[in-house]
Amino acid sequence: MGFGTGALVLQQTSVAAPRFASISQVNGSSLDAFRNGADLPLCSHLQSHRNGIAQGSGQAGFATTRSSNKLLQTRIDSETSRVVAKIRKGKKSAETEYPWPEKLKGDEQEGYLEFLSGFKPLPTKPKPVTLPFERPLVDLENKIDEVRELANKTGMDFSEQIKELEQKYDQVRRDLYLHLTPVQRLSVARHPNRPTFLDHVLNITDKWVELHGDRGGYDDPALVCGIGKIEGMSFMFMGHQKGRNTKENIYRNFAMPTPNGYRKALRMMRHADHHGFPILSFIDTPGAYAGIKAEELGQGEAIAHNLREMFGLRVPIITTVIGEGGSGGALAIGCCDKMIMLENAVYYVASPEACAAILWKTAAAAPKATEALRITGMELMKLDVVDEVIPEPLGGAHSDPVLTSKNIKATILKYMKELLKLDPETLMKQRVAKFRQMGAVEEGVEVDAHIKRNMKKREAPLGSEDPRLLTSGLQQSLDVKISAVEGTTSHVNASATRSVE
Repeated sequence: MGFGTGALVLQQTSVAAPRFASISQVNGSSLDAFRNGADLPLCSHLQSHRNGIAQGSGQAGFATTRSSNKLLQTRIDSETSRVVAKIRKGKKSAETEYPWPEKLKGDEQEGYLEFLSGFKPLPTKPKPVTLPFERPLVDLENKIDEVRELANKTGMDFSEQIKELEQKYDQVRRDLYLHLTPVQRLSVARHPNRPTFLDHVLNITDKWVELHGDRGGYDDPALVCGIGKIEGMSFMFMGHQKGRNTKENIYRNFAMPTPNGYRKALRMMRHADHHGFPILSFIDTPGAYAGIKAEELGQGEAIAHNLREMFGLRVPIITTVIGEGGSGGALAIGCCDKMIMLENAVYYVASPEACAAILWKTAAAAPKATEALRITGMELMKLDVVDEVIPEPLGGAHSDPVLTSKNIKATILKYMKELLKLDPETLMKQRVAKFRQMGAVEEGVEVDAHIKRNMKKREAPLGSEDPRLLTSGLQQSLDVKISAVEGTTSHVNASATRSVE
């Protein structure tokens, strides 16, 4: 049996959890409601007093919250002042498990709230999406299904033929994903079923609580921040959050943050710097929101402020590009000590479509721009922009999200051990040096012949025969007209002077 859809995930524990892992205080009005047995939403029970001090006598209370498929009973522990919840199990199915990680399954019935976030599992798994370059695989799948259907109808043995087709399918799939072009990697990075930032967070953290607000009156859902624990160590997480369907994409603004989102991220960075939490940022955005309202609120200023402040943070910063990394909207949380990328992620200064529209005046040249921009992980490693490329499962990160998150976690912990050995001053100097050396040009060095650009020679040298230049006769005629105008102007000025005298 498993938890019902949308149910809170709890973990049995006998030790008081850290403050961020559960709500530690409950306000007096909710406590009175508990004693009176009132039915209130769970969010009302978890509200805290503005000064952070619980009101009331501290006695234990109970409340019951009903939903369509579960019964949640919440109790206040008078000794620990923590919210303890019991939940009735629902029917286990594949739909209720997605996209929660494997480690959250179990027989726990009571415990402290380990994951506090509005992010919930989808009621159903998303429909499979076939990319254009995957059509040969679809044809092979259809052939395998046809042979199996024929075997069931006729009762004949087609096991050898099915085995051959399956082997061919595996070989074609392997060859396809091991030799992806930049255009194909871009389409994989934009895959609608690709794991999002919060999917990875729930897979790699032991405890997680989402933090909200820029302290300026707004909370941008396109950029999510929070504190999480990995193997007993606290980290500040922040990342762009894409939607998993149309409704979520509209709510998340397609992972395009406004200035309020970047100011929220900056507030969390300062909080992490004050408390000594290493920062883990995850990039997955086509770029910052370019609407009129965003510009009025200071989009450029917010991004520039983040860039400046990140170079002065005294804690380690590791950035992971999990999908798209578009322009300043990505760099605003990407000034880091170590940058890692997933194999099929992309990182660019401008989207290929925008680049094609600027250089070739048509978006149809986007494939050509994708090749020229060098946006893939391996190309960026050659330019010393990226420190490591994390391999993805065959078929992309969406084919095995849990394994992808596991690889990300291992890489982050590997680099974090190195960075924690450095003192803050050395850390900041190396961070500045990392970005200073990007795009450096060494002069006076002869370029190898095989990497020289094949520059096309001009067909006709510039001269009088060039159609863009004026002919000598036309030039002389123009000079005469200019002289006549200048003479007329001088005569008029002289007459005006005599009249004044």
